[in-house]
Amino acid sequence: MKIVHPICCGVDVHKKFLVATIITSEGITPRYRKRRFSTFNNSLLAFKQWLVENNCFEICMESTGKYWIPVYNLLEDTMSVTVANPKWVTAVKGNKDDVKDSKWIGDLFRIGLVPGSFIPEKRIRILRECMRYRQKLVGCRASEKNRYQNVFTVCNVALDSVVSSMFGKSAMAITDYLLASDTFDPEVCTSFLQGKLKGKATEVVESIEGFRMEPAQKTRARIVRDHIDFLSRKIAVLDRLVDTIVEPYESHIALIRTIPGIERLTAIKIISEIGTDMSYFTSSKRLCSWGGLTPTNNESAGKKKSARISRAGVYLKPALVEAAIAAANSKDSIYYRIKFERISHRRGRKRAVIAIARMILTAVYYMLLNGESFNPCDLYKIDMPQELRDAHRQKAIYDAKRFLLSQGVLDLNDIPA
Repeated sequence: MKIVHPICCGVDVHKKFLVATIITSEGITPRYRKRRFSTFNNSLLAFKQWLVENNCFEICMESTGKYWIPVYNLLEDTMSVTVANPKWVTAVKGNKDDVKDSKWIGDLFRIGLVPGSFIPEKRIRILRECMRYRQKLVGCRASEKNRYQNVFTVCNVALDSVVSSMFGKSAMAITDYLLASDTFDPEVCTSFLQGKLKGKATEVVESIEGFRMEPAQKTRARIVRDHIDFLSRKIAVLDRLVDTIVEPYESHIALIRTIPGIERLTAIKIISEIGTDMSYFTSSKRLCSWGGLTPTNNESAGKKKSARISRAGVYLKPALVEAAIAAANSKDSIYYRIKFERISHRRGRKRAVIAIARMILTAVYYMLLNGESFNPCDLYKIDMPQELRDAHRQKAIYDAKRFLLSQGVLDLNDIPA
């Protein structure tokens, strides 16, 4: 095979050490230099100096957990580092150890058989860490809200069957009253009701009367409530931190927000996952495949097997699906809503949501690539006045008649006046 990287290094990274093999092409037979380094910073700097001394600036390593990140941080300023998915560089079992693994990685990389993973710039990586941590906190808060609601359910309080949310103003005031008081007064309870809930005063009282809540259960409810408030405060702090990080990308965020169904937070999530430089992906199809929105190609012996979308895009895909649902239900813009209805009639709602999510990601790719706001080429066909739509239909009928007449399929006598 053709040698792509004459001088390169394969690195097998572990928690406490790494094993590196420099491969130098000298004629047909390559030459190998192997060394082992600790993952402490001083040892990593010695590893970097060893690479420079051997004139090796092409590095390939396996993305092992988070252990590759410290190595990447110290090498990215002067080296070209390729981080590979383990499925591309895993050696055959039975004939592998740390030294052989680094040699195998280097051999594959030397002849160009290792596709690199997408690693964005430092600021985008920091933004990605913050947004992913925010998602974890939001999920934790949702779990705590379920626990808070379950506290009242096990105490014979069926308030959640009457109100739309246990965390609305009226419901929160009632639950605070139940936790603070040892008795239940229906008049005091109904005084907390606001808006349309006043018309359900009788149902609210009936859902609470006869409840029994022990002091230990009240204490547990207060602990859960305090935890929810704590998580909300930390999410607010994280949001302020994210706002400072995304200041250089405000123009890109404003550009993405011109797409129907995408709000500021969703735009930040998208940028944190794919960055703003689209040159790495080379095409919108590759970006959609990287985001896990492309049907898989699985065929063997002429039989086509499952074509489900892949599991990629664990963080990007949910954000795009959320935006797709919002765009399909948008009343301000009918572009994606009409497309969603057409696809859902033929393929079902779930496939239609994924199709809309892929359309949105494709639009994001070209908008970031060209710096243009959302203006699809077929927008005029959907968002068109009825008079113009009728005129286009009449013209299409006229052109079809002329074509059939020219081909001899119809006669003038067959065409009604």
